[in-house]
Amino acid sequence: MGARRQHVARVWQPWLSSHVLLLIPITLIVLITFADVVTPRDIVLSPLLAIAPAITAWFEGPRVTAFIGALAVAGQALTGWRHDLLLSRNILAPMAALAILSGVVVFFCVVRDRQRRQLAQVRTVAEAAQHVLLWPLPTQLGPLQLACLYQAAEEEAEIGGDLYAAARTDSGARVMIGDVRGKGLPALGEAALLLGAFREAAHQHASLPRLAAALEHSIARYLTDFEPEHEGEAGERFVTALLLEFPDDEPVIRMTSCGHLAPMLLGPYHTVTMPSLHPAPPLGIGLTDPDQHALDVVPFGPGDTLLLYTDGIIEARDRHGTFYPLAERAAQWAGHHPEALLHHLQRDLIAHTDGRLDDDVALIAIRRTPVPHPGHHLGRTFQTGAFRYPSESTES
Repeated sequence: MGARRQHVARVWQPWLSSHVLLLIPITLIVLITFADVVTPRDIVLSPLLAIAPAITAWFEGPRVTAFIGALAVAGQALTGWRHDLLLSRNILAPMAALAILSGVVVFFCVVRDRQRRQLAQVRTVAEAAQHVLLWPLPTQLGPLQLACLYQAAEEEAEIGGDLYAAARTDSGARVMIGDVRGKGLPALGEAALLLGAFREAAHQHASLPRLAAALEHSIARYLTDFEPEHEGEAGERFVTALLLEFPDDEPVIRMTSCGHLAPMLLGPYHTVTMPSLHPAPPLGIGLTDPDQHALDVVPFGPGDTLLLYTDGIIEARDRHGTFYPLAERAAQWAGHHPEALLHHLQRDLIAHTDGRLDDDVALIAIRRTPVPHPGHHLGRTFQTGAFRYPSESTES
């Protein structure tokens, strides 16, 4: 019964709000018409009736706007009839002008509604493509708790150049975060290619340098088959990526950086450290030899949290041009569950930038939990919606 009341409330509230607003143009027509009737003939107020259909177009569709326009014309006709001037040019000309103006407003309402429907279709397709490309990360991979956040720079956009993926292996977990530097549809193609290549190759290569070399081969084949349309785009077709491996039986992280930003390690007592990496050039440059990719090993014990990010967040500015202080803000919530940490960072970033981002933002928070007892099943659960907060016991 409660669910039915909530459904009725959701349907009724927009309808009620729209019809309450409709009282505004109707009231204006009544007041202007009444004032025009009771005032002397030399005082003409009927041109003000054009305000009514213009206001209605702001919150209603073409049919209701046309009705208000017809009501305004009728109000003007009533004024002429009361003054015995209905068939005079002084009344017929303003009535014709008001009818034409109302018709123009209705026409723009039709165009606007058509564009809205097209935009809704585009957003639906974009959202579906986003879910196909960026699968929701598991909330649990062995002893790891994960959470991810994607914030597109454009308000209506669902797809950007940032990407991430995770895979469970026999002895641990592998994670990738990256940023495509190309433009338009070619960049989207590179993102899809890299994500597919990682999901397939993550289980086939024993080391991260070999995995990086395999991904480089995939990118190189793509660039060979799909050359950029303009020569100036050739140098922009590359992807920065960070590959990470979390073994189950060792409290460490193995990392191979392909030109991507170093992650932040959030430790006890709200400490933040930046591991020193030896990055190779981005994918797409042509380094297909595994020896050209370094492997860095960093301690990562139970209770530690690793924050992966793209440059969109550290380059976000406020109205005064100040960059977002990610390390300082992340330290405030270092002890929180990964989902709560990203939730706080998202709200803080929006407040810092007033909701205006110049670049897409991708964040992944990974926390190592104590190793489960022998025989405990390392299950996997998948994140399917908005942030979900754990109980207080998970904060320890």
